[in-house]
Formats: sequence, C-alpha cells, structure tokens
Amino acid sequence: MPQVMKILIADDDPDLRAALAEQLSLHEEFSAVHADSAQSALSASRQETPDLIIMDVGLPDMDGREAVKQMREEGFKNPIIMLTGQDSDWDTVQGLDAGANDYVIKPFRFAVLLARMRAHLRQHETNEEALFRIGPYTFQPGAKLLISEKGEKLRLTEKETAILRFLYRAGQSVVIREVLLREVWGYNSNVTTHTLETHIYRLRQKIERDPAKAQLLITEAGGYKLIP
Repeated sequence: MPQVMKILIADDDPDLRAALAEQLSLHEEFSAVHADSAQSALSASRQETPDLIIMDVGLPDMDGREAVKQMREEGFKNPIIMLTGQDSDWDTVQGLDAGANDYVIKPFRFAVLLARMRAHLRQHETNEEALFRIGPYTFQPGAKLLISEKGEKLRLTEKETAILRFLYRAGQSVVIREVLLREVWGYNSNVTTHTLETHIYRLRQKIERDPAKAQLLITEAGGYKLIP
C-alpha cells in the first residue's frame, strides 16, 4: 500500500471540489480534505498538515494569494498549487511571490493537474524543509525532528531519521529487516539485525505512548511498518 497523501482542496465552488475529490479518489495514494474559504483553508493547513494544497485565487473571504502568504509566514512548507481563471503573467508572478509553487489556469485537464501535483510532491520529498505527518507528530527529516501536537520537539539521530523516512515512503507496507538494513546502513558487513533492533527499540521509547504496545512502529512478518 503506498503512502496516502492528504490533499487540501480550497475552492468555493462545491462542484469543482467534488469533481477533484472524485478524481483523486481513483488514485489510492491520495485522500481529499475540503475547504470553501480562505479561513477554513488556513485552519486546515495548521491542523491537518496536508501534503499538498490546491488553492483557488478567488475565495469569498480573502484573496487566495494572501492566504498562501499567511500560510508561508506561519511555517507551512508543503507544496501549494494555485488555481486561477486569469491567464496573465501578472497573476502568475503575484501567486509565486506569495509563496505558491505553481499556477494552473482554469479550465484545466485533471491529468495535467495530477502530473504537476506528483512532480511537486516528488521534489518536495527531497527538500530539507519537508514536513510529514506520523501519528500525533510532525516529522521534519531535514532537521531530524519530531514535533508533538503541543509543540514539543523530539530530536532524532541520523539513523533514526533515515529509518522513519524509509518506512514512511513505504506507506503501510512491511519492510523486511534486510531491506531496511541495506537502505539505512548500506552494504556494511559489520552491521547486524541486532543493530537495527536496537535503533527500533530506541525509536519506540521516543515516539510510542506505550513502547511495549507499539501503535506507530509495528513489528510484522519479519520486518517493520509505520502506521502514520
């Protein structure tokens, strides 16, 4: 199962929101969150940590570009694609200056929007400022941090970060120990499964409410999987 990416659709047109959500539902790696105003989009960006936002310029309570600017000022790092009915260089420049990653002109073909979404998500995944949601935590691999819902910061080692990153990318698929060892430590003959198990143990001490009854980092079928 691939990692499910949360997509926030911020548009005051209910038909467009429904159509986009329906199209996204055909792709198992996406789930849709809706917002019909800039304020609800801002709230969702804080509470839901969407992996990508599709933001209309013409929202009823605020220009979408202003909402994007505020999101960026509040620290939202994930990709934002703006939708607009205005096909002008000025509109594009204004949107990009506000902090959007891309601009799509209405009407558009869903296949084009989807291709741009995937391109930005792939690019963002390698960005040092990328943020991902793992249970009650925001995972910031570039800074080797997990941030709790209360804002508490849990510092991770380089190997702990690499383990979480690889398991996150695997979605909820089980990654066998040998694969995880190879991906995190490389082909180092001195590293054993005991080394991996020690790191998993330490990770659980940090992230699980009850490390003896893991709910996020699960042991299963000769390996491990992450339940984000």
